[in-house]
Amino acid sequence: MNIETRKKGDVVIVDFRGRLAVGVGDEILPRLVEQLLNEGNRKILLNLSDMDYIDSNGLGELVQSLKTSKRFGASLRLLKPQDRVKKTLRLTNLLPMFSVYDSEAEALQGFAEA
Repeated sequence: MNIETRKKGDVVIVDFRGRLAVGVGDEILPRLVEQLLNEGNRKILLNLSDMDYIDSNGLGELVQSLKTSKRFGASLRLLKPQDRVKKTLRLTNLLPMFSVYDSEAEALQGFAEA
């Protein structure tokens, strides 16, 4: 898994490439989110457009990251999850927990309106 961060205004965008699964950077997402929050960031957009697979461990990391962001009074949202990832989120009833956007512009607008 490869992760890069970039900033657009007051939104931190975290770009994922690869898989979020057991043995692939275990617990890297929750640690990264907590680091971003400790740096004062309160709007985090997880770009999942290049994440091709997520397993139960990865789902746990997403949920843990969401809970941590809420504890900080922050907002964590998802951008363009691939169909396979979106289906997994839907089947596990986790999809409704997240605000999900189909375009970066739409996501940035959503943060601006919040």
